[in-house]
Amino acid sequence: MSPTPPLPAESLGFAFADEALEARVRAGLEAVEQALRDSTESEAPFVTAAAQHVMVAGGKRFRPLLVLIGAEFGPSPASTDVVLNRDDVVKAAVVVELTHVATLHHDDVMDEAALRRGSATANARWDNSVAILSGDWLFARASDLVADLGPDAVRIQARTFGRLVEGQIRETLGVSEGQDPLKHYLSVIADKTGSLIATSALFGARFAGASEDVQESLRAFGEEIGIAFQLADDILDIAGDSGQSGKTPGTDLREGVPTLPVLIFRAQADPSNPDDARLLELLDSDLTDDARLAETLELLRANPAFTQAEDDVRRRAADARKLLTSLPEGPARQALDSLCDLVVTRSV
Repeated sequence: MSPTPPLPAESLGFAFADEALEARVRAGLEAVEQALRDSTESEAPFVTAAAQHVMVAGGKRFRPLLVLIGAEFGPSPASTDVVLNRDDVVKAAVVVELTHVATLHHDDVMDEAALRRGSATANARWDNSVAILSGDWLFARASDLVADLGPDAVRIQARTFGRLVEGQIRETLGVSEGQDPLKHYLSVIADKTGSLIATSALFGARFAGASEDVQESLRAFGEEIGIAFQLADDILDIAGDSGQSGKTPGTDLREGVPTLPVLIFRAQADPSNPDDARLLELLDSDLTDDARLAETLELLRANPAFTQAEDDVRRRAADARKLLTSLPEGPARQALDSLCDLVVTRSV
């Protein structure tokens, strides 16, 4: 296999204040990229093509990035007997990304999505069966790799996987009678997105030999920034175009998946207002019709609920930033602070 090409400067998504840290993270991401390709090679060429289809389309590698930055909080080899096991850190980054990509295969089937990261989804390229089975195969590869990291890592990964699945089930079942829709929505996001991002930050610190306090702080930060990250992504589903968000605009609306702007709007809609009444009508209609979907997106973008949703993303990113105060100061903490800014700018 040919070597993985160097990552372009913009691929990291934000600017590092420290050149040495950026060089280490960039080298780590390039190692992760090559390991991702190597770990998804099968003796059956079709399995390789299907498994790598979404993965090679790109993406910011947000979760591996958090693993690598989290590893920067390990003790310095000059002051301790604990030495960074770079291979384990890279392997942990591969595990979380394989898990993430596997969920994308399954999500695209459930959402009947045709586009992912600017390319046809696996279900659109082949069919649902191929997409589901290739996602399962990626989960198997992640499980195989995490076994090399020890029983505690296996347990963490299993519990994370359990949260991912439970969040998807609760999203599919919808809000139960008497349950607050917004609370349900946020709990689904915490499980579907926050859990794996939290594990990413935790794995980085854990396999770099960081203290348990630092591991817990990074895990909590990952959970909080993960929720903000998904809220920003859901806003992009309304505000963005396919080139910006990497998926077809309005996918969540088409599938009837409630998102923050919609939930805020429904909670405060005034049926006597013509625009609100029309938007309520559209949201309760069949949005597989392109014209109705376009009108729904236009009305949502102009509604005050959309601005409130953007403000909520900013607030949650600020909450994530507060969790960084317990971490040692330095370039790695500054990088995580920049990630908070990145999450906000994705949605505005």
